[in-house]
Amino acid sequence: MEHMGNRGRILKWPITILVAVAALWLVFRVYVSGQAVWAVLILALVGLGFVVYLTKVAFAYRYLFPGLAGAAVFVVFPMLYTIQLGFTNYSSANLLTLPRATAYLLALTTHADDRTYAFTLHGDGAAFRMLLVPSHDEGDEQDPAKAAQLKAQSFVSPPLALRGPNPPTEVGLQPLNTQSLALAEALPLSEVLRHRAVLQTLRLKLPDGTLLDYAGVREFAPLVHAWRLDGDGALTQVTTGVHYTANMKTGFYESAAGDRLQPGFKVGIGLGNYRRLIEDPEFRGPFLAIFLWTVTFAGLTVLFTLTVGCTLAVMLNWEALRFRTAYRTLLFLPYAVPGFISILVFRGLFNQNFGEINAILHGLFGIRPTWFADPTLAKAMLLIVNTWLGYPYIMVLCTGLIKSIPADLYEASAIAGAGPLTNFFKITAPLLVKPLMPLLIASFAFNFNNFVLISLLTNGRPDFLNTKVPAGTTDILVSYTYRIAFQDSGQNFGLAAAISTVIFFLVAILSITNLKLAKVNEDRR
Repeated sequence: MEHMGNRGRILKWPITILVAVAALWLVFRVYVSGQAVWAVLILALVGLGFVVYLTKVAFAYRYLFPGLAGAAVFVVFPMLYTIQLGFTNYSSANLLTLPRATAYLLALTTHADDRTYAFTLHGDGAAFRMLLVPSHDEGDEQDPAKAAQLKAQSFVSPPLALRGPNPPTEVGLQPLNTQSLALAEALPLSEVLRHRAVLQTLRLKLPDGTLLDYAGVREFAPLVHAWRLDGDGALTQVTTGVHYTANMKTGFYESAAGDRLQPGFKVGIGLGNYRRLIEDPEFRGPFLAIFLWTVTFAGLTVLFTLTVGCTLAVMLNWEALRFRTAYRTLLFLPYAVPGFISILVFRGLFNQNFGEINAILHGLFGIRPTWFADPTLAKAMLLIVNTWLGYPYIMVLCTGLIKSIPADLYEASAIAGAGPLTNFFKITAPLLVKPLMPLLIASFAFNFNNFVLISLLTNGRPDFLNTKVPAGTTDILVSYTYRIAFQDSGQNFGLAAAISTVIFFLVAILSITNLKLAKVNEDRR
């Protein structure tokens, strides 16, 4: 034991140094990527870890620190990052920072004039020659006069070593009609593409001094930068002279006429996304409807699963009922099957034309409900499926809780002449509510964000009409947020982050309120 202790002390500092170096490298990479705030937070978390484990100041937290650090990394940091995104215009059109968007625009090139040259690559021993011919219409080579004109305007390069450690960067071209050489057969496109990386770096110089750059798989052309950076930070379009200034409120380079350049850049917009939730009528309408449906969906799901699960638990607790174990096993099966499989099965069962449910309804009543097209029926379908998926959990909980109720209470009730309903409402239900309340609140919070059910069964449809953003009548807030962030053509991540923040605080407020009410009811009893 003493030998192992000595070995641990010897390895302590080398391991500490390795961990410190790795942590500093991670912090440096995060900082270089432009996330200075997150780099500081990571550095603070790592530094706190060293204080906890290398000093005796926080000795009592050595066992708690891994859990607290995990909560910070996987819960607190993502939550803070999401909240921070909600105050920005971050979207598919505003992904880059201002310096990166500027660099992207400055790197764009355009044709300096109308001249373009089609090129072919020809083998010349271990090297290659390039033949450049002005772009022309098909059939020009068959006309002797035009063919001679094309040859007079064509150019050929000296032998080029396109393979090796030092490929050429600038090459002077000579007129083809002044060269007495026989070019080998042109290489096929597949062979040309193998040298594409080198060809993209080449600049070909015509005898008049014009420089040609790689402009396509088979073309070189005189290219110039499309944009010029002015001293005041504005961009000027080289061909038109129009000035574009960075608008730090919208996140785009804009001209005086209001034209915008793509891509934009990420900027802070304050409460803009939250104001849109409240002030924009075309957005506020579906948002409020979706919020009300989300609360209704979560509340009714808890109510229905509690009713079905508790009723079955009470019935299966009846001592005179035969085959109780078999019934419990069969009724528990919906919980044993993975949820996404059950949801997809129900999606097939509710199919309007081929589903078994509509086949039975048509045979009995002659109707075929449009489960996926009618908003009310779609919502009813969601509640039916979610009740099926959730009641076994409540049934198992209630079964265990009923077993813990003293039998003396029921015996005394029987002596007093009370019936089953009196026993349930006077004895069973009051004794189940207290231990069930936290679990019901957790079930409400889970169904408030039950993305899997909505996504797999209805995908939020049928949709609202005439809305600026995709929104469905069966969407709940979390699926609505997903559609805005990842399925809308605009992919508005900032707006989705704002909605996610609202969801977080709504769930927190509702959960705290439910806990307060449960505590008040408990105190009254």
